[in-house]
Amino acid sequence: MGAVSGAGAIRARRVVTPGGESPATVLFSGGMITAVAGYGDAPPGTVDLPDDQVLLPGLVDSHVHVNEPGRTGWEGFATATAAAAAGGVTTIVDMPLNSIPATVSVAALDAKRQAAAGQLAVDVAFWGGAVPGNLADLRPLHDAGVTGFKCFLLPSGVDEFAPLDEDGLAAAMTEIASFGGLLIAHAEDEQQIEAAPRAHGKRYAAFAASRPPAAEVRAIERLLAGTRRTGCRTHIVHLAAAEALPLIRAAKAEGLPVTAETCPHYLTLRDKDVPDGATQFKCCPPIRDEANRTALWDGLGDGTIDCVVSDHSPCPPGLKGLPDLEPSEGLEANLLLPLPMHLDLRLIEGGGDFGTAWGGISSLQLGLPVMWTEARKRGIGLPALARWMAAGPARLTGLADRGAIAPGLRADLCAFAPDATFTVDPARLRHRHPVSPYRGRELHGVVRQIWLAGRPAGPDSEDRPGQLTRPPGRRP
Repeated sequence: MGAVSGAGAIRARRVVTPGGESPATVLFSGGMITAVAGYGDAPPGTVDLPDDQVLLPGLVDSHVHVNEPGRTGWEGFATATAAAAAGGVTTIVDMPLNSIPATVSVAALDAKRQAAAGQLAVDVAFWGGAVPGNLADLRPLHDAGVTGFKCFLLPSGVDEFAPLDEDGLAAAMTEIASFGGLLIAHAEDEQQIEAAPRAHGKRYAAFAASRPPAAEVRAIERLLAGTRRTGCRTHIVHLAAAEALPLIRAAKAEGLPVTAETCPHYLTLRDKDVPDGATQFKCCPPIRDEANRTALWDGLGDGTIDCVVSDHSPCPPGLKGLPDLEPSEGLEANLLLPLPMHLDLRLIEGGGDFGTAWGGISSLQLGLPVMWTEARKRGIGLPALARWMAAGPARLTGLADRGAIAPGLRADLCAFAPDATFTVDPARLRHRHPVSPYRGRELHGVVRQIWLAGRPAGPDSEDRPGQLTRPPGRRP
């Protein structure tokens, strides 16, 4: 395709900008876009994309569990960012839990940054955590550059990241509002889940029933009440229950500072797609039915849902209870790693138990083709995907220098062949473990190339060009 440095130009018959899709030439210097000119206005040395490729903004995935340090055997910065690069994602934002230490203090944030140094195929920013006992750490973390604060309203699954009770949530929201920060919340209500049947065995239906939509609705009601009382900016992560959409829609109409995200798996999979025992599909909240999926697409279309991000939450196959383990990833190796609480190792050997398997879907590399495969069936174009998967997450996280192809923004770009197809082979995915609910699916859309700040990059870039980043204006 030709070399591109931090200065140059790329043109394509299809360039997706905030104004839509059209032929254009994107010019950049010093890693920043200087102009979006006409197709015929290309200077000498311009890189021409083939006519079957579309130039997109590099995606921003604001919901990625990297797990390094502490649980690098689940996923690390090298593997996660390689998967991101292969999937057209040029910036990820790392979640504060599942690593040890959890990102709940400036010292823990520094440990994260040190662990990431020199390993990054794409740019990385960080969320902080709001947990019991770290109220005094929130403002220092904000000043140190985290994009906001994740909290849980029920046990997270790891001992290092405890949930906030009513008083703790109120205190955190009040503190975060005092400096204009952002709270993001796993919105499921513990009491609703405690009252539901317990998840057990290989039947997916039993697992889905153990985490009913009412748990999401009740938790979101609590969060909205806190937002109304404190003025805290609040974001609902991985929305799965369409029953909660009217609450969010009404809150926005009221003028509350509330946003929401959903994930590719909730938009492209259905409960009836999940075979019994197929714990690679397990996530919390769970994948629901066709009517729910359609309603989530409607929520995206009317702006109730602001963005689509992966919630990439990987683990070794043994923690999913999957029987087809590679020797290097077997139970013996897994025993060397910290395990989530409440995981009964005696049941791993049986495999496929939705009650004991780790909940999380690995999809960082596949988000764009998965979404495009479904969107094109629904008559939805690539400009909408760019809004939901690049501009929306960038705006949410305060990474105002990226997320769209426009003058003054970083030249983070993605060449995407929307009509090309491929069949998902987990062995070819770049995240650490070959576990995927999309195994064997034919998808439309292939990422051909990414650029970071105008420089060509990819999952195998030897110089590891990704950088640590933070919202503009925060201290270095």
